[in-house]
Amino acid sequence: MRTLLTNLDRRLFDRIAAREWPGAQRVLPRLTRSANHGLLWFGVAAGAAAIGGRPARRAALRGVASLAVASATVNTLGKRSVQRERPLLDAVPVIRQLNRQPFTSSFPSGHAASAVAFATGVAFENKWWGLALAPVAASVAFSRIYTGVHYPGDVLAGAALGAGAAFAVRGFAPTRAQLAPPARPRADAPALPGGHGLVVVANHGSGQRSGVRPDRAQEVHGVLPQAQVVVCGGPDAPPLDKALEEAAEQVKQHGGALGVLGGDGTINAAATVAVRHGLPLAVLPGGTHNHFAYDLGIETYAEAARAVESGEAVAVDLARFRSAPHREARYFLNTFSIGSYPELVRIREHWAGRIGAWPAGVLAAWEVLRTAEPQTVEINGKRRAVWLLFVGNCQYRGFGFAPVRRHDLADGVLDVRVVHGGRLARTRLLVAALMGAPRNTPVLREARMRTLRIGGLPEGTDLAFDGEVTSSPGELTLEKENEALTVYRLLPES
Repeated sequence: MRTLLTNLDRRLFDRIAAREWPGAQRVLPRLTRSANHGLLWFGVAAGAAAIGGRPARRAALRGVASLAVASATVNTLGKRSVQRERPLLDAVPVIRQLNRQPFTSSFPSGHAASAVAFATGVAFENKWWGLALAPVAASVAFSRIYTGVHYPGDVLAGAALGAGAAFAVRGFAPTRAQLAPPARPRADAPALPGGHGLVVVANHGSGQRSGVRPDRAQEVHGVLPQAQVVVCGGPDAPPLDKALEEAAEQVKQHGGALGVLGGDGTINAAATVAVRHGLPLAVLPGGTHNHFAYDLGIETYAEAARAVESGEAVAVDLARFRSAPHREARYFLNTFSIGSYPELVRIREHWAGRIGAWPAGVLAAWEVLRTAEPQTVEINGKRRAVWLLFVGNCQYRGFGFAPVRRHDLADGVLDVRVVHGGRLARTRLLVAALMGAPRNTPVLREARMRTLRIGGLPEGTDLAFDGEVTSSPGELTLEKENEALTVYRLLPES
């Protein structure tokens, strides 16, 4: 059987070598050289990461990780296990042949493995991007036969290994679709085809890292052409709070939904107005970090638009804080913090894209603990010296003192994390962080609760919530409001 397959493989190779392939002579030898050592795919990944958004960066990272696993498998197991001589070049026209012939085992094809692994990995994040890469990956794989360095069987085996590598990476690091936030509890919201009945308040100043100010109305109309857009925060434009109130009143009179385009601070303001008026909220991520939108499962305007048009929505929790029972409460969708947590997050996010989330968390903790001073605060009546007090709306996953994201926005709890001061606290915390076990140190305390009382703060102490900073009144009570806000998001297919 093995001899039969080998003979078939060689006959097929000879037929490909003897056939004329119009246009291939100029393209395929260059393409196969560009894919040496994965350079072609690393270039594609770098370009996607540079000009694309968060989804493109995630797809590029998954593609590169799949390629790395495939390459390691081919070079450590495949080629060492099966020693197969390269094809004889007698039947291959000289003009097709490579200047430098490979000398390793012919089985399996590393180029084919890398090409299929990268394209499949990208497809797991976005099937359309994967389909766009498929012809290029197939051409790279075929070029190995065309130039005479591999038999067809080598290429097929390499392709199978590449696909397997992408599946293996997905097993260790599930895709966004596999870890999508729970779509329960579902909530009632009107379907608004084309955005008809939706009034979107767009913050002109959100997410302007580069200084380029996009046309917010055009961005919205690109996905929801019938939506009404109110731009705020710019020259001759109303302030955010006034624009939101007027939009909410209009929606209540005529029916529909309130929309918001901006970052977490803008979305916080819109959520407060939506809850007060009992309106569903459509979130279009237009800020720098977009934590709430990403945890919700909305990463692009198109995803938000599809949810609005189909009327798919869920109920999510809010957290509120107030200084006294008679005082007006303020909400937070993501996080509330006192102490050095905002600075820790800033440092971590600055470095996470370069060195990874875990090393960035360690670096941020070191920098903050090196420069910060403990602060005395009463937590549920107990006086403590703390460096960080973090409260999340719903439970966060990730590094113990630098949480990353949530997978459930309606779990009914406050995620409370406290980094205590005290003797050798810095050293003990950093040792635990470097060992990958920050939760095992007594310096860090975590709890899940519905209510938290904070006191003993000097007047004017800074506190941060959803990217905004304000002064503490001295005494605070934090509480949960379960399923208080209805937001549009796409629901999983049943």
